[in-house]
Formats: sequence, structure tokens, C-alpha cells
Amino acid sequence: MPVNLETLRVARERLVAADPGLVRLRLAVWAVLSIALSAVVLNLLHRPLQVIPVAGVAAMQSAFTVNDRTRGAQAVTLVLATSAGAVSLTAAAFGSLVPPLNYFLFIVLIFLAVYAQRFAPRGSALGALPFFMFFLAMFLQVRPAQLPLVLEALAIGVASHALVRFVFLPRRPSAELLRVRRAFRARLGAVARAAAAYLAGGGTDRRRAALRRADSRLHEAVLMIEDAISDVLDPPAAELLRRRAIEVELAAQWLSIATRRTNFEELPERVREELVESLLRFDAMIESDPRALPVISETEEFSRMLVAGSRLGEPAPGDDLRRAIAELALADVNAQRIAENDYSAEAELPGPPAPEPEPAFTFDNRTRSAVQAMIAAGLAVLGGELVSHQRWYWAVLTVFVVFLNTSTAGATVVKGFRRVAGTMVGIFGGMLLALLAAGHTTAIVVLLMLCVFGMVYTIRVSQVVGSFFITCLLGLLYSLLGTFSLEVLWVRVAETAIGAAAGLLAAVAVLPVRMRTVLRTNLEEVLEALRDLVTGAEDLMSGRENINVIELSRELDRAVETVRTTLEPLTHPMNVVSRRYYTSYVLSALNGIAFRARNLAARAEPGLLAADDRLTEFVDRITGNIDVIAEAIETGTARNRLDHDPGAPAIRKSDDSEIRAVLTSLDRLDEWIVALGRALGIETANGDGGRRQPEPPPAVAMISIARPGR
Repeated sequence: MPVNLETLRVARERLVAADPGLVRLRLAVWAVLSIALSAVVLNLLHRPLQVIPVAGVAAMQSAFTVNDRTRGAQAVTLVLATSAGAVSLTAAAFGSLVPPLNYFLFIVLIFLAVYAQRFAPRGSALGALPFFMFFLAMFLQVRPAQLPLVLEALAIGVASHALVRFVFLPRRPSAELLRVRRAFRARLGAVARAAAAYLAGGGTDRRRAALRRADSRLHEAVLMIEDAISDVLDPPAAELLRRRAIEVELAAQWLSIATRRTNFEELPERVREELVESLLRFDAMIESDPRALPVISETEEFSRMLVAGSRLGEPAPGDDLRRAIAELALADVNAQRIAENDYSAEAELPGPPAPEPEPAFTFDNRTRSAVQAMIAAGLAVLGGELVSHQRWYWAVLTVFVVFLNTSTAGATVVKGFRRVAGTMVGIFGGMLLALLAAGHTTAIVVLLMLCVFGMVYTIRVSQVVGSFFITCLLGLLYSLLGTFSLEVLWVRVAETAIGAAAGLLAAVAVLPVRMRTVLRTNLEEVLEALRDLVTGAEDLMSGRENINVIELSRELDRAVETVRTTLEPLTHPMNVVSRRYYTSYVLSALNGIAFRARNLAARAEPGLLAADDRLTEFVDRITGNIDVIAEAIETGTARNRLDHDPGAPAIRKSDDSEIRAVLTSLDRLDEWIVALGRALGIETANGDGGRRQPEPPPAVAMISIARPGR
């Protein structure tokens, strides 16, 4: 059967877009090579098989948690983490002589490990490696007499990873940046192709849905790429490239809007074909090597795009789309120039961000999580001992995992559920692999490496899949050590369930952080960012002040993303349908606000609506509605109503396309703000409160703005 080249191309684009810069792939390869190298060294030294897991986990954790920006800082972190791991192993070995002592030490260690996450990036390594070393000491039943061999294995594991990281497979920021750019272009090209297909197909529902998916995936890619850029470039250059990437995203979204509008115009067939061809030519330009884009900007094809997008005289059908294509091409070239270290077109370079030192001791959500994790670990020890006197530490490990990067009780519940679900599925995979590879050491080692690769590659994006690989790895490890049995794997499931239950109980009963509390805070941040954006856009378009509204739109995006993370537990299938439906409604309103705000930022120009009363009228009504929602969230009661008049102020026939676009964005933004207010139970004073939006479902009380005790 011949290979479908288009299928391969799409699969490659999705792989690249899902892992910008191939960062997760690099970490997985580092982990596998480091473990393999340490195992070879220990085998050449004729060390016992039992110490190899220590070197392997040390190498894997070093690859996964050491994320300092510079090589020197990474080397320092590796040395500090090795020292902390050695102290942890020593404490575990001597603590095992007095059973109550090792329980106490493990509980204290989990507090320190969770609390250390606040001092990222170094704190992540200094917390995780000692925790896993203590866990391994329990797993391997290390005694003081074995410490020299175990400490040697720890040093060899970290040294093997250092050799892989710094010598054999060093990180190449320039190559990563090029992959990041290609990942972005994969999504950008998908938008151009979807727009061409939509226009060529006459705007069918299926093509419209495909265009919206392309827009959404581009936005997701930009958010991921922003993180990757900060790992590749120094702060000033990274900040400038991030801004230009945002401008490209906004231009791409405007291209989608212009495509939908153009489709409803009376287009001659010849014009429609010409526009589709222009979109496909732009896609062909996108498919080229991104390093050639500054050169492409000097070609005749690029000049024709700009000329077609700046046509003067009588408006012609399709002009909006031609202008959108030209603006997207220009924004893309500006971004590629920055990536090629060409700042000639920039008025000024951003300065480095001011450092924000993290306080050593303060009581906040991270401290709260550390306290909850410590109490949950105590409960896990008690419950784990009832199931298995020898393997109680698995329950403590689950507590550590479910409390990492969680801020609410709901998030802890979902993470624990995913951990148990992945373990349950991994039981069968582990049994199958262990039984098939039993007695074949080479096959077991190869499968172990595959499980390590899969775990490191997927754990950041899927807790279930990561837990599956961990459990499969455990079954293979038991088989390699000659202690595999089905009973051991089922004990693993029971201990995991106990750890998840202990984490849930501690999160709910000990200094609980309710989702409503976090949600109220997050919504207040969204409203504050939205108000800053709207007032900044007014200052810009009225000519009073030059405001960077694109940066303000990204601040709003981050605030909305925080709300989405907070509400994620309510979208999980374990919740009832009505709750998931209501949460989807709230998220749709927030996504609509963010989308329209980005479009407003993309179209806002200095002095565009100077001395125009319509701008003031729109902004006053929007900020007034923001204040109504903010007051309702702050006081717990909706004492005022939302103001919305879909018919005013009207767009005039004399308005050019830019003014029409800005006023339309303001109108749509106002509608989505009203929709959010209605989702929170706030009534409208006039009109239909955003007639374009569906009625909110009757589960408003599920995310109540009312504060406890009111």
C-alpha cells in the first residue's frame, strides 16, 4: 500500500506543533541516553543489578527537572541536587533501622519537596531528586552498609546525564529556535489552507468549523511557543519576538474574519478564484524555510501582495481579504526578521525585565499545598501500612505527584483520579510486558528504555499516559530484579488509590482552597486586564497616548488561560453533564472576550477615532459593564444591571474599513462581556442582553459569585 505523502506531512506538522522546539523529545532522549550510559558504566564496574535503578532515576530526574537557562547554572544545580540526593539516601538508610524514623523523615521531606517548587527552576530539581532518592532507598531496602555503592550509583547517574547534556547531545538554542519557528508556521499555514478551502467551497459549515479549529490551534501554538522562546533567547530578544508572534496571530485571526466576510460578498467567480490562489500562494510561502522569509520580502511576489492589499480608489470585491493577506505577510516577515537578529525596523528594543525575587518564607497557596501534602503523606503512611508493610511508600509517592502544580481541591481530585486511572491501565500493560519478556534480559532493558522515553515525553501533557508508562516500567523492573508477581502490581494499585484518597482528604479538610475562591480571584484578574485593554485602546485611538495594546491583549489571554486551568476539573467526565455544560458556557464567554479583544488590539491605530463620540460611548458602556460584574464578584450580590444596546452607536456609511472593523470588535466584545455577566446571574437593564448569544444553562449556582456566609 503506497504511503500517503499528505498524511505524513500532516502528521509531521502536528508533531512539530504539539512540541515546539522538540523540547519534550530532547528531554526524553536525554533521559534514555543518560540511563543507558550509567547502566553501561555500572556494568563495567561489576556493580550489583540492584543499584542500577538509583543511577537510572538520578539520570532521569536530572534530565527532567534541571531547567536553568545557562550551562553554568545547570552545572551548579546538578552539583547541589546530587549533594541533596546523597543526604536523602543517607537519611533513608539510617532511618530504615528505626522504622518510625523513616516515616517521619519521608513526611518532612515531602513538605520540603513541594515547598521547593516555589523557587523554580532550581527548586524543582532540589526538591524532586532528594524525594525520589528517599523513595528508591525504601524500594530497594538500602541499609547503611550499602551506602557506598548506592552513593556511587547516584554520582554516576548524574555524571552520565551531565556528559549527555553538555558533551554528547548539547542543547543548540539556534536549532531549537528554528524548530519553534517551523512549528508556528505549521499552524499558520493550516490557517491559510483552511481559509482557501472555506472560500473555494462557498463557506460550508464543515469548512467554517475547520477554519475555526485552525484559528484555535494557532492560538494554542502561540501560547506554547511563547514558553519555548523564553528557553531559547535572552529576555530582551525573546520579548520582542513574542510581541511579533502575537501580531502574526492577530493578523491571522483577522484573515479568518475577512475570509468569512468576503464569502458573503457578491464575488465574480474570477475574483473568488484569484483570492483562493492568493491564499494558496501565501501558504506556499509559509511552507518555505523560515530563514528565507526576510529574503522573500524583497521578491516581486511579496511586493504584489502588499500592492494588492493597499489598493487605492474605488473599493473592489475582495479588498478586505487582499488587505488581510498583505498584513499577515508583513507581520510574518517582521517576526522572521527578529528571529534572524535583524532589528533594523524596530523603533526600540525592550529592556530586560526587572527581577522579582521569591520570598523565602511566606504563607500562600504553595505553602498551603506543602502543608496539605505533609498531612496527606502522614495519612498515606497509615493507610499504606495497612495494605502492605513493605510497600507503603508507593502511597506517599502518589501524594507527592498529585500535589505538584495544583492550586485547588478540585484540581487535586482530578489529578489523583488520573493517576489511579493510568495505574489501573498500566497494570495490564505491565503484566503483559513482564510476562512476554520474562527471562530475556535484553528485551526487558529495551522495553524499560521505551517506557522511560514514553513517560518523560508524555508526563507533562497527560497524567494518565505518564502513569501508564510508570506502571509498565515498574512491572518490567520487578521482572528484571526477579521479584515480579501479580500480587505486587495489585498492591501498587491499592497504594496508589490510598495516596490519592489521602491527598483528596487533606486538600478538602486541611486549609482547603475552594475552587470558587480561586475562580473569583481569577475572574477579578480577567476583568482588570480587560479594563486595562479597553481604556488603553481608547487612549491609543483617541490620540491621547501611545499604548501597547497588543501586550495588554496578551495579559488578558494569560488571565483567561488561568481561569481555564482553574475550571478544568469541572470539565472532567467525572462531573455531571449539567455542570460540564455550564462550565463550557462560561469558558465560551471568556474565549469570546479574549478573541474579540485580540481583534481590537490588532486593528487599533493611533488617532483612528480621535474626537469620535462613538468610541467614548462604546468604552463607557463596556467599562461600566466590567464594573458591574467586578462589583458583583467583590460583594457577592448583583446590585446593578448590565447595559447593552445592540443597535447603537451605528456604523456610518462614510466609515472606512478600519473604523468599521474597530467598532465591530467593540460591539462584539460588549456582547461577550454581557454574556459573561449573564452566566454569573446578572440581569441586563435593556435590550436582550446580547441577542447573538444562547441563554445560559440553568446551573448558574454551580459557579456562584456569592461569598461564603453571605
